[in-house]
Amino acid sequence: MQIFLAVTPQELRSAMQWRCGLAHVAYRIGPESTLLRQNLLLDTRGGLLSLSDQDAPIIADPEKLSAAIIRECSRRNYGGALLDFESPVGQDRQSFAAELDRVMSRNRRALYVPETYSKSAPGGAVLLCTAMSGGNFTERLREAVSLRGAGHVALDLQRLRMDFSLPARSGAGKPMTGEALTALMDARAPSVFFSQDLCARYFTYVRETETHFVLYDDADTLLQKIRIGGSLGIGTAFLMYPEVQDLLPKLFRANGSRQ
Repeated sequence: MQIFLAVTPQELRSAMQWRCGLAHVAYRIGPESTLLRQNLLLDTRGGLLSLSDQDAPIIADPEKLSAAIIRECSRRNYGGALLDFESPVGQDRQSFAAELDRVMSRNRRALYVPETYSKSAPGGAVLLCTAMSGGNFTERLREAVSLRGAGHVALDLQRLRMDFSLPARSGAGKPMTGEALTALMDARAPSVFFSQDLCARYFTYVRETETHFVLYDDADTLLQKIRIGGSLGIGTAFLMYPEVQDLLPKLFRANGSRQ
C-alpha cells in the first residue's frame, strides 16, 4: 500500500527522512478561483498536491482552478491531488470537484476526495475516515469497496484519541491530545484492551462516580488498519504528520535504512 504523509512546507525536510509518499499541504483557493501556494521549496518534486478550502471564497470558475492545478502537477511531477475540504459542501465545490475529476482523469493523475464528494468525482478515490467509535471497521471498508471498487477507496488514517462518558448515547466523545492521554494513562495505569470491531485500543476509568471509556490508536492499531485495507485491495492511505510524528519510527523505515 502507498502511504502518504500530509506535510506543510515547514514539516517537509523532517518528513523526507522516511520512506513514504508526501502530500504537500501548501495550496489553497484564492480570489477569482486562483491557486495559491505557500512557501514551498523550489525543488519540491513528486508526491501529491493537497488543496485546502479553509477560508476560501466561492469557486466561480472551476475550469480556471482545475487548469492551474494540473499545470502545477505537471511542473512538479505530482501524481495527483488531494482535496482537503472541510467547509460545508456547496454547489461551487461540487462543480469544481466534478471538473477537476474530469481534468485529472484526462491527464492520468489521481484524485482523492472527501466521502461527501463521492458523487461529484466518480473517477476519484473517496477518503474513508478510520477513526471509528462504533460499528465494525472491516465491514465498513468492505461495504465501501463493494460500492465503489477498491481502486476508488483510500484510507484517511486519522489518529483516534477520544474520551466517552458512559452511557455514550450520542456516540460522540471528547477529543484528547496526546499529552492528555499519556498523562491519564500514567495516573490511572489502566488495563488496556483491543477492540476487534473498531480496530483500536480502549480502557475504562472512573472519575467522580462517572465511568469513562477511552478509545485510541497507536502504531500497532494504525498498521493493523492498513493491513486490513490492503487485504481488501485498497492501495492508498493518508496520515497527518503532526498526528503521528511520535509514531513514525514504528510506521516507516528511514531513508537509507537496510532493514
